[in-house]
Amino acid sequence: MKIFCIGRNYVDHISELNNKIPDTPVVFMKPHTALLTDNKPFYYPNFTKDLHYECEIVLRICKNGKSVAEKFALDYFDAVTVGIDFTARDLQDYQKKNGLPWEIAKSFDNAAVVGKWKPITKEEKKKAMAFSLTKNEGIVQQGNTENMMHSFEKIISYISHYFSLNMGDLIFTGTPKGVASVQIGDTLCAYIGEENLLQFEIK
Repeated sequence: MKIFCIGRNYVDHISELNNKIPDTPVVFMKPHTALLTDNKPFYYPNFTKDLHYECEIVLRICKNGKSVAEKFALDYFDAVTVGIDFTARDLQDYQKKNGLPWEIAKSFDNAAVVGKWKPITKEEKKKAMAFSLTKNEGIVQQGNTENMMHSFEKIISYISHYFSLNMGDLIFTGTPKGVASVQIGDTLCAYIGEENLLQFEIK
């Protein structure tokens, strides 16, 4: 099982971090040890003092494929959920400043939190999807897939030209604006529409 992540897929998020708008999808990966499921608590790591949440729509791959054409890409996932791409922002900023890879800031244990899976029909895949995140019951992020720079079809096709897709792989599709830090004791809840699919505590 592979965890693919798309960075810089919402213009407003790119702006809030003062990054450049990319010409193609920005792809990075997390190991299977980064996966955290079943609303288990997340334990704040001791190597960062600035841990950020990034709420995203996550796709579950249901077919093996390679070099998938965009017109067939919607056939390659069968469920969606919301997830948190945790980022040690202080580590990431240091690594980027020094021209170094930043896996240590994105791919550490439990840095890919995934909620309950929601089966999705082909027609639903074509519709815009609203999602949101609350921290301690206050809304901190709201997004809609209609604002993605790169669609689900584009993301799946692009990734599959470089990596084989396998059943069970996950794709985090990018975060909207509103990313910020968490503290021990915070509770995060994430939604697609009004449906709560993820709720967990920072310990």
